[in-house]
Amino acid sequence: MPKVAYSEEERERIRKALVTVGLELMAKQGIQHTTVEQIYLKVGISRTFFYSFFPTKEDLIVEMLYLQQPKIIGYVQRLMADSSLSWCDAVRKFLHSCCYGEKHGIAILTIEEQQLIFRRLSKESYQIFRKKQVLLFGQILENFGIEADTSSINLFINLSLTAIIVRRAIPDTLPLFVPEAADETVEFQINAIVNALELLKKQKPFACQKNRY
Repeated sequence: MPKVAYSEEERERIRKALVTVGLELMAKQGIQHTTVEQIYLKVGISRTFFYSFFPTKEDLIVEMLYLQQPKIIGYVQRLMADSSLSWCDAVRKFLHSCCYGEKHGIAILTIEEQQLIFRRLSKESYQIFRKKQVLLFGQILENFGIEADTSSINLFINLSLTAIIVRRAIPDTLPLFVPEAADETVEFQINAIVNALELLKKQKPFACQKNRY
């Protein structure tokens, strides 16, 4: 006989499992190729029960992105602590991993996915997402040793996402771009970002290693 009632503790455990499994699958297969059915079957619940936690797949994706943020910060910290890497090489490796997220267990949104998700977010949810985005990129900058003021964070967000999105958009979303030069284009962008960040590091060094966020 199927179970008809779950305690709050059990529901919270299942909810966390859905987000965790969703992140694992989407980081490995890509967000577009991961279905709600794959997620709820792996967790061991029904489709109907899944939608009692998340009204849409997009709601789950937003929660998944929040779960991914501390993992990204941990990855940055490991790179910066790697004595075999120079500062430039560590930053370059991080950006490269983000651009090729599916090869490194990082879930990345395509242009289409971003548009779909943000059309469905409420104004309040959108503001929360923006705050968390600023928090993430600010922490990354500070781990790079760069003072994370508003202008630096905004510039870093746009530069990083441009490289990531261009790589994911060629050739399907950006058909006039030359696919044979996609990887070279991404490498050029990454090198330009590293150079810009290196200049910021000299201009706005972050002396205190304690997070202010």
